[in-house]
Amino acid sequence: MEFGKLEREIRVDAAPDVVFDVVSRPEHIRMWWPDDASFVPEPGEVGELVWGDRAAVERITVVEVDRPHRFAFHWVAPPDELPGADNSLLVTFELEPSGDGTILRMTESGWRERGWEAAVLEEAFHDHERGWDVFLPRLRSYAPSVVVR
Repeated sequence: MEFGKLEREIRVDAAPDVVFDVVSRPEHIRMWWPDDASFVPEPGEVGELVWGDRAAVERITVVEVDRPHRFAFHWVAPPDELPGADNSLLVTFELEPSGDGTILRMTESGWRERGWEAAVLEEAFHDHERGWDVFLPRLRSYAPSVVVR
């Protein structure tokens, strides 16, 4: 296996504007992914995703905000470093209208560029595969309940 890109595609029964908010706003992200999230959805802004009682904290750097088409951020950087293009993974959510819903394509890239030894890379990649396979269905269930303001 190459471990170059992790990709998932789901159909969400909500309009692209709604799905965009669900993947780009902390108050919605914490409903389907981490226990808490704090960041401003603007390019260059730094924030964090938190699991448990701060048992796991990942800093993020927002890269792209193109409502309602695309939201991207860097994360999983070495400790004490801000996530950026040269030291972290890039998560991209691309949204495409599909009837009365949305096709969401999630890509997580930058795996090989991290420079991890093979066993560490494989373990992290599979851990993220399992994670996205849990959290994206939660997103799909949550999004139809959201009303865009």
